[in-house]
Amino acid sequence: MSEPYKIWQCRTCGYIYEEALGDPNEGLAPGTRWADIPDDWICPLCGTPKSDFDMIEL
Repeated sequence: MSEPYKIWQCRTCGYIYEEALGDPNEGLAPGTRWADIPDDWICPLCGTPKSDFDMIEL
């Protein structure tokens, strides 16, 4: 059984990245895991680094 998809939120602007949905506008296909996104990726809304995102529970 695969690990459930997670949701990550930018601490600066509140942008939400959902692994299940990805972000096709940013070249991230649905199902792209957070760990598979390059470490130099930045928030598409405010430019905050990936390290400043928190996993959230909905």
